Amino acid sequence: MTDSTELNGSDLAGVAPQIKAQILAEALPYIRKFHGKTIVVKYGGNAMTEERLKHGFARDVILLKLVGMNPVVVHGGGPQIDNALKRLGKQGTFVQGMRITDEETMEVVEWVLGGEVQQDIVMLINHYGGQAVGLTGKDGGLIRARKMKMPDKENPGQFLDIGFVGEIEAINPAVVKALQDDAFIPIISPIGFGEDGQAYNINADVVAGKIAEILKAEKLIMMTNIAGVQDKKGNLLTDLSAREIDEMFKDGTISGGMLPKISSALDAAKSGVNTVHIIDGRIEHSLLLEVLTEQAFGTMIRSH
Repeated sequence: MTDSTELNGSDLAGVAPQIKAQILAEALPYIRKFHGKTIVVKYGGNAMTEERLKHGFARDVILLKLVGMNPVVVHGGGPQIDNALKRLGKQGTFVQGMRITDEETMEVVEWVLGGEVQQDIVMLINHYGGQAVGLTGKDGGLIRARKMKMPDKENPGQFLDIGFVGEIEAINPAVVKALQDDAFIPIISPIGFGEDGQAYNINADVVAGKIAEILKAEKLIMMTNIAGVQDKKGNLLTDLSAREIDEMFKDGTISGGMLPKISSALDAAKSGVNTVHIIDGRIEHSLLLEVLTEQAFGTMIRSH
């Protein structure tokens, strides 16, 4: 995604000092408004795989922390899991936006998400001077999970067995709060654990939504590979209410991988998260643009 509108460090040399000052001044009311507030970011898509975007994201999260906000990152890792499965000769399969997870797939999910992907994010943030700490559901009893029963759309009243896919039973936010209060940036992998120690793969959008609810976050920001929620003609919808979203579920405008994302966003909005935003993670610094500028960015979801 390189085009003439992109700015890098050298391009900024040509920007008039007054304009730079104006941009910084515009951020001030937002810095004041969100100071001390928790902002949960679901990090996924191209923003996690393109080098330029990964580095930009790490710096943006550190900036939010340095100006007094409390970012909490929940990451996905679908493409990385698919690549690891391919190396083992396995093909990822999905039902209603959820990955079917047998025992071998669950092992792959654990080492890809809780190891490789999480540590990449932690290292990058630390490299740029932040202090990131990686967590899974096991740490501090953060995410208690149970096996998900997936309703079978073809046969009402029946359930599909999709393996070690979990739903959240309880979240204990103590470890996240302790880290936040001590200048750290928590990086959470969406792996929950049952009472028997069994690991469960949980949809990262669902984990981000639930953590935002429990932490009473000011904002939940979901980074995706689309400009936001679009209508059937492909027009961006910048502001959606719960009622409008329910209608879009019914008529099939929202389907597939967007289902868990929008459902989690809506649940969070209904459960007291002030604003929920679905933004385009393919745009450099989209996180800063959403939090620190007046620009309406992506889709905002309201509870009413």
